[in-house]
Amino acid sequence: MKKIIFKKFNFNNSKFFLTTLLIFGVIVWTLQAVNYFDYVTEDGHGLITYFKFTALNFPKILHRLVPFVFFISLFYMIISYELRNELNIFWINGVTKIEFLNNIISFSIFLMIFQLILGAYISPNSQLKSREYLKNSNIDFFTALIKPGKFINVVKDLTIFINEGNSDGTFNNIFIEDTRVGSRIIFAKKGVIINSEDNKRFVLFNGKIVNNDNSTNIFDFQQIDINLKNINSKTIITPKIQEISSTYLLKCKISFYKNINLNNCNKMLSKDIRQELFKRIIKPIYIPVIAIICSYLIIKSASSKTYNKNKYQIFFFAFIFLVFSEVSVKYSSSSDNLLLIFTLFPMLIFIISYFIFLKKIKYA
Repeated sequence: MKKIIFKKFNFNNSKFFLTTLLIFGVIVWTLQAVNYFDYVTEDGHGLITYFKFTALNFPKILHRLVPFVFFISLFYMIISYELRNELNIFWINGVTKIEFLNNIISFSIFLMIFQLILGAYISPNSQLKSREYLKNSNIDFFTALIKPGKFINVVKDLTIFINEGNSDGTFNNIFIEDTRVGSRIIFAKKGVIINSEDNKRFVLFNGKIVNNDNSTNIFDFQQIDINLKNINSKTIITPKIQEISSTYLLKCKISFYKNINLNNCNKMLSKDIRQELFKRIIKPIYIPVIAIICSYLIIKSASSKTYNKNKYQIFFFAFIFLVFSEVSVKYSSSSDNLLLIFTLFPMLIFIISYFIFLKKIKYA
C-alpha cells in the first residue's frame, strides 16, 4: 500500500512539475524569441534560421527554470494534499513523516541528476549547435535589407550604401566597399537586385572600380555583377564560455592549477570558467535542500493554529535560499576558497535541516 500511495504522489508531483516547467519555458522562450528576432534578421538570416536558432536555446531556458519550478510545484503539491486531507492517507497506512521526507529527497536527487545532465551537457551542446547553425547558414534575408539611405554592413568585409531607390525597383548612386578578396571600392550610377532562389546578385551599371591592393587602379565599367549568394554574415562565431563543453572547461581549470598551457585556455578567463562550472555542476546540489525545506510543511497539519504562519515562513526561507543559490553563482567565482565554501554550504544546510526535521517530528 505504501508503494501505491507514494507512486501516486510522485506521479502527481512529476506531472504538475513538468506541466509547469513547459508552460514557464514556453513563455520565457517566446519573450526571448522576440528579442532574438532583431539579432538574427538584422544579420540577414531568414525566418527558418531564426526559428531553428531560438529552438536550440530552449534547453538553456529549462536549465534556469528547473529549481524555481521544482520549488513551486512541490510547495503547491504538499499544501494541496494537506488541504484535501490526502496526507492523512499516508499516516493512516503507516507511512511515517521521515519516510515521506526520504521519498521527496529521492525525487529531488533524481531531479538534481537531470539538472546536472541538462546544465553540463545538453544546454552547452545545444547553444553551440545554435551558433554553428547561425555561422553555417546562408544570409537568405540579406537582399531585403538593402534599402536607400542606409549603410548595410551585415556581411563580413562588404559594405553597401544606396543613395535613392526608384519605383521600378532599381537604385541610383550606389557605393560598395568590398574587401572579401583584395580591396576595392565600387561606384555605380544605377543598379538592380536579382533575387531568386538560385540567383542572388547585385547588377551594377555605368560606374568605376577603384582597386587598392598593391597600387591604386581605377577603371570604368558598363555592367558588373556582385554575387550575393552564399555570403557570410558578421555574426560572432567564436563560442562563448556557456557554449563550451564541461569536459574542456574542467581541463582548463586543471591546467591552471598545474601551470600547463592548454590550447584556447586563457588564464584571464579563470573567473568566468569557475563561475560556469559552479553553475553547471554545483548549483544543482541546492535542489535537495529546497526539497527538505518544503517538506517542513508536513510537520504541522492544516488544523493547527500556526499552520498558515508556518506555511508562509517556509515559503519565505525556500525562496530566499533560491535567491541565494543564484547570487552564489556570481560570488563563488571570486576565488577558489569561496568556490569551496559555496560548494560545501548547501551540503551543510541539507544535513542540518535533516536533523532539525527529525527533532521536530519527534516532539510534534
